[in-house]
Amino acid sequence: MDDFPVSAAVDAGSATQPGSRWAERAYEAMAPVYDDFTAHHDYGLWLGNLLPKLRRHGLSGQRLLDVGCGTGKSFLPMLERGWEVTACDISPAMLDLAAAKAGDAVRLSVQDMRELPVLGEFDLVWSLDDAVNYLLSGEELGEALSGMRANLAPGGLLMFDVNCLEAYRSFFSEEQEVVRGGRRLVWRGQGDGRAGPGSIGEARLEVESDDGLSPVEAHVHRQRHFPEAEVLDRLAQAGLDCLDVYGHGFDAIPKQPVDELVHSKAVYIARRSS
Repeated sequence: MDDFPVSAAVDAGSATQPGSRWAERAYEAMAPVYDDFTAHHDYGLWLGNLLPKLRRHGLSGQRLLDVGCGTGKSFLPMLERGWEVTACDISPAMLDLAAAKAGDAVRLSVQDMRELPVLGEFDLVWSLDDAVNYLLSGEELGEALSGMRANLAPGGLLMFDVNCLEAYRSFFSEEQEVVRGGRRLVWRGQGDGRAGPGSIGEARLEVESDDGLSPVEAHVHRQRHFPEAEVLDRLAQAGLDCLDVYGHGFDAIPKQPVDELVHSKAVYIARRSS
């Protein structure tokens, strides 16, 4: 497979500098429309397919740490299953929406996954649906994995997803429109359909609102592709053993092996190295 350079639309130097806060700025702006833009995401279906994969590796207990929880859509199905949930996100605005849904049922805090403190001992730590993609270097991925590892209880499992090349060659290279809740949301991918391993994708979300609705500022989303070999290397450096890797498309059915040009996401399951 040919390697292509980072998109010319991205200032790669500033985008990957230590401490850059692209994700925070993007989601602070996106918070009012996030649930509308992702209304088609079926977390109940997705998690229903993934939880059996975790049980194969000995998942026990019911303590979850959700890293990058957004508006809470990822942890709500776990509350319904009786789990004890702690959750965090880099965006205070997203957490306000999560708190409105969960009330006192979830312990929420503002955290940057690159500097994740120990929030407890958890049977399952996960970071799902795009959060890891906003890390823009291998070093940042390593920092996040180390922080998540430190929150695992003995025997606990880690699960996270990264986008495959298919997502960067389609979603980040196309224009998509969602009309919902009195707003027109336009996602404008800036790619050319040729994203290569390790490249950074960029898209701009523009929002048109009906009269009476608060305006939402147009904003940029930047994400990095993480090849499997790089992820496995960072897992090992963080003291984690990779147990399984699954790919899936819009059907949310985990399959092996991962096909970067067919699957939209790769889902990793890991535990502390012995």
